[in-house]
Amino acid sequence: MRHPPTIVIDTNVFVAALFRKDSHAGRLVEHVRRGRTRMIWHRETKQETRAIVERIPPIDWADVCDLFQKENEFDSPIDPTRFDAVPDPDDRRFAALAHAVGAVLVSQDDDLLGCPERLNILVLTPKEFLERDWRASDWSGAPIG
Repeated sequence: MRHPPTIVIDTNVFVAALFRKDSHAGRLVEHVRRGRTRMIWHRETKQETRAIVERIPPIDWADVCDLFQKENEFDSPIDPTRFDAVPDPDDRRFAALAHAVGAVLVSQDDDLLGCPERLNILVLTPKEFLERDWRASDWSGAPIG
C-alpha cells in the first residue's frame, strides 16, 4: 500500500487552515498533525510562514508551529533562482524546497498552480491532494533522506 507523498505546504494553505479548520486546507493540516502525511520544511519557508501568520489577526502562529517538527526539516541549501517562472520570489522558496526533496507542493496560489510543468514539480490544491487516490497514483517523488 502506498502512502500519501511527502508535502511542502505553502503559506496560503496555513492561513486558510487557520481561518477555517473545516476547509480542505484545515483538513490537510490535520492530516499532517496526525502523522498521515509528512510535511517537509526549510528554515526559509518556516520564517516566511511565521512572518505572514503573525501579521494576520486573529490567527495565531502557536496553532501551527507544532507542525514544524525538527526531524522533517530539510537543512541543505535550496535554490529559488531555478524558479524564475514564479513571479513572487517568496513562492520560489516553496517550489525550490519541493523540488529539492521530491515532494508535492500544496498551494492555493494561481502562479504556482498555473505552471507546474515549467517547475518540474507536482503542485496541487489542498482539495486535489485530499481527493487523490495515492495508492493508485503514479506519483514517484524522490525519497527523502
